[in-house]
Amino acid sequence: MDKRLFVQAIVKYLSGILLISALLFIPAGTLKFWNAWLLIAVLFIPMLLIGFVLAIKNPELLRKRLNAKEKETEQKNVILFSVLLFIGGFVLPGLDFRFKWLVLPKCLVFAATAVFLFAYLLYAEILRENAYLSRTIEVQENQKVVDTGFYGIIRHPMYASTILLFLSMPLRKNR
Repeated sequence: MDKRLFVQAIVKYLSGILLISALLFIPAGTLKFWNAWLLIAVLFIPMLLIGFVLAIKNPELLRKRLNAKEKETEQKNVILFSVLLFIGGFVLPGLDFRFKWLVLPKCLVFAATAVFLFAYLLYAEILRENAYLSRTIEVQENQKVVDTGFYGIIRHPMYASTILLFLSMPLRKNR
């Protein structure tokens, strides 16, 4: 495997863990926020496994997934807006934990975790089906339209899995 790609992937992975941890635990005011630990585990363990598989089986796809430099102004604005939503999606549960705004039953937390893991499996399968999934909108050399598997059922299965991932995250908190 390309050493530079490996270093880039590890740096982004560790930076992600640190960023998400800070966004969850600082607003919570404690490390005793068990749902944050659960979220970090179900978010980053599969991510690590998918990263290793991509590094071995399809390093070019991993490289594309790590590259997030958008060139289009409209797309940059969409990304900026989504970053603000992303940050809020991690800060609010920490504040909720600190100020005890909402308490959810553990069974709902575990159900949301199951949905989250299902969405991650869906995401991994979509990565396997479509080797052209860069993070930016681009036409790639020899690119083919994928219309089998999940792409035969839904036009944008990556978006569908991402929506499931993000919708199940806020349900994963309680005392």
